[in-house]
Amino acid sequence: MYVVIVGAGDIGIPLIEIATSGGNEVVVIENDDERAERAASQFDCLVLNADATVKETLADAGLDRADAVISTTDQDATNIMVCLLSQEFDVPQIVSVVHNPKHMNIFRQIGVNTMQNPQRLIAEYLYRAVRRPSVVDYMHIGEEAEVFEVAVEEGAPIVGLTISEAAEEGLLGDEMLIVAIERDDNERPITPRGNTRIERGDMVTAYSGTGITESVLDVFVS
Repeated sequence: MYVVIVGAGDIGIPLIEIATSGGNEVVVIENDDERAERAASQFDCLVLNADATVKETLADAGLDRADAVISTTDQDATNIMVCLLSQEFDVPQIVSVVHNPKHMNIFRQIGVNTMQNPQRLIAEYLYRAVRRPSVVDYMHIGEEAEVFEVAVEEGAPIVGLTISEAAEEGLLGDEMLIVAIERDDNERPITPRGNTRIERGDMVTAYSGTGITESVLDVFVS
């Protein structure tokens, strides 16, 4: 795959490493002299020390034959311009980091796949690890909904109940869905049914249309 990566900073460098080690043909565009030199010395790829918001630079990078462009600079305005120019080259996959959540809609309107600022995601993950240690992992879906993994604690309201019983008692509302259960004595995850009983120590993967609120989490923790 022919991949053009814009930016060789904190996000770009590990991305370049992954892309090059995966056997892809990689071209990097970096405007900063020191960053460009560092990337050129570390990785087996072509590095252009140039401005990616100039169409001629993208042409020099071979966007007319690129399979994907990934913009990772620390400026949303730069990333937007790179994405717009990349569309003129009919690049099949255009992806960008978005630093300011308020700009997400702009990227969506121009038809660009986005990834929220990784530093913010890490900070949020660390905060949740302290505040809600029972939540092992989670993923946002849309504005509010989340899929999350939670360790069921002893004494939690749902322990000992089947999924149907939990729903009847109002523990699982219309916006809640248990999609998988991992249990120590099972080699494979359990596909939950109405008669599946929740046990202490289960690792439950659940969907919540309202996100991981306190009332949602209280179902699984004591």
